[in-house]
Amino acid sequence: MQISYDKEADALYIQLLDGKFQCRAVRVTDDISLDFTAGEQLVGIEVLGASHLFKDPESPQVELKHLLPQVAA
Repeated sequence: MQISYDKEADALYIQLLDGKFQCRAVRVTDDISLDFTAGEQLVGIEVLGASHLFKDPESPQVELKHLLPQVAA
């Protein structure tokens, strides 16, 4: 997982999968969109206006809860 912040655009991006993908964006709200691969895997989350949502968008605090381990097939 990688989190990046574009100060000029005031946009935070949380990339969940490594690599480059052709994605379709699904807008959840005016400020949040989700990027999905053709196989419907969630690749990333874009948050616009991040400075209004996070105390320090350049170093956001992230808390991961209730994650299940992935088992390779």
